Formats: sequence, C-alpha cells, structure tokens
Amino acid sequence: MATLTAASQTKLPTKRSQFWQRIRDHKWGYVFVSPWVLLYVVFGLYPLVLSFFLTYFNYSFVNPENQTFVGIGNWVRGLGDPLFWKGITNIALNQAVFITLKNGLGLLVAALLFRVKFGGRFFRTVYFLPVITSTVVLMTIGDSLTGPGGPIQKWLMETHILTQPIYWKSQDTLPMIVIALINTWKWFGISMVILLAGMYGIDPRLYEAAAVDGANGRDMFFGITLPLLKPQLFFLLVIDVINGLQMFGEVFSIGFNVYGGPNNQALTPVMYLYAQAFDQSNVGYASTIGLLLALFIAILTVMQFKFMPADAD
Repeated sequence: MATLTAASQTKLPTKRSQFWQRIRDHKWGYVFVSPWVLLYVVFGLYPLVLSFFLTYFNYSFVNPENQTFVGIGNWVRGLGDPLFWKGITNIALNQAVFITLKNGLGLLVAALLFRVKFGGRFFRTVYFLPVITSTVVLMTIGDSLTGPGGPIQKWLMETHILTQPIYWKSQDTLPMIVIALINTWKWFGISMVILLAGMYGIDPRLYEAAAVDGANGRDMFFGITLPLLKPQLFFLLVIDVINGLQMFGEVFSIGFNVYGGPNNQALTPVMYLYAQAFDQSNVGYASTIGLLLALFIAILTVMQFKFMPADAD
C-alpha cells in the first residue's frame, strides 16, 4: 500500500519538461545551427514579412513620410499590369529555346562522353568551364560574337546567308532568343554532368540483355537510357524554370536598361521589379511584383510535380 502511495505521488514528466530536457541534451547542436537560423530570420523571413506588409502601401525610399495605405490596390494593379506580363512572355520564349537546347545538347554530349574511353576527364572539364565562368564575362563575349560587327554575322554574310547585318537588340523577339543561345553555351555543362551521372547509374546488364535480343544503339538509347533518365531530366526542368523566371544579370550585362529596351523587348519580371523599386522608388508595388512572381513560380513548380510521370520521382 505504501509503495502504491509513493508511486502515485511521483510526478510524471510533463511535455514542457521533456522539451527542455531535449534542449539540454542537444544544446551543442542548437548552438552550432543558431547562426544559420539567425541569418535566415534576418535576411530571409524578415524581408518576406516586410515585403508582404509593404504590398498594402504606396511607399517610397525618397519620401517615406508620404506612405499611404492602398489595400489590395497594388495586387490588382500587378495582376493587370501589361509590363509584368510582357516580362513573363519574354521569359517564356527565352526558356522554351533555352531549356530545349541546353538539355538537348547536354544529353547529346553526355551520351558521347559515356562512350569515350580515353580523354573523358579532359572533355568534361572543357565543356564545364563556361559554367564556372562569370555570367557577365560570357554574356559580354556572346554579345561581341553575335553583334552586327561580330565574327558570326560576318561569316553569315560572307556565305550569303545574310544580306545585311542584323541589329538583334532592337528586334522584338530576337533578344530573348539570342540570350537563350548564349545562356545555352554557359549552362549546358550542368545538364551534361547530371545526365552523365545518371547514365553511369544505369545497370549495364540492361544493355547486355538488350544486345542479346538484337537491339542496336538507337534502340538502347530510346528504350533504356532516355526512360531511365526521367528523374534527372525532370530535376533539370524544374531548376531551369525557377532560374529562368529570376533572370536579371544576363540581360542587364549586355546593355539593356532595367525596362528591357525601348519596346521592352528584353524585359524580365525581376528587371521590372528592380525598375519599380530603384528607378521609380515605388517599393510597395515592387514588393507586390516580387510576391506575384514568387507565387507564379510556386504554381508552376507544383504543376510540374503534379504532372510528373510516376517513374520520374
């Protein structure tokens, strides 16, 4: 009876005490992770909350005292802003060309390097060098190569493919296409490395069995290699879409202003955001554009995962 009484008087540990006990048990882990958490709160979470707050105001860096509450006015304006959607349209054209060429070229080079028995490391290094080269440097070189006085157009005129130089920066659609070509030169090495790693992960016995059944190289590529590379191709597609919608430096570094030229032919959503914030000092509307862009990226990403093939996860 005394034993039961003593047991009943013993207090069971509460959830609060268990929580603090876990903190004490793992205190050094929390100490080491705290700098990253602090940086995230200061430079990630706080700006996000502040941006959402500013969307409901007309706020200017120049005259902060003139801040006025506009409710959802900035959101309505953003959804109907033709320049914002012009930037989205430009990026859609750019990424349609870029994703096709970058991943197509990366797949082709990876397939060739997969069969190389000598010098593979050298070629992988050469093809990957543009990836680690500055974006500004490569875009400047690409601008010089493709400009009216550049060697590419000179060669095209010498071979009578062109009759006169093309000032592509002033065209309506060519800026986004040329930028996509230059970007393909810079980034196809990423696709090459990822797809090549995927090829090395394929069981070679599948190819041996296919060869026994009489399959040729083309049959093996389209029947074995390409289907088994769906996870890598899907990953590249998601990353390319997200990075494409955040494009800024590629366009700005080759001479376009923050409005993408006189006809907005090279305008991107991030450039328009920058123009609103720092050229027009309309921080509230710039915050709205940033959040609209983030929402647009999130919707596209969810849709890609929604319609992802079951064998690509």
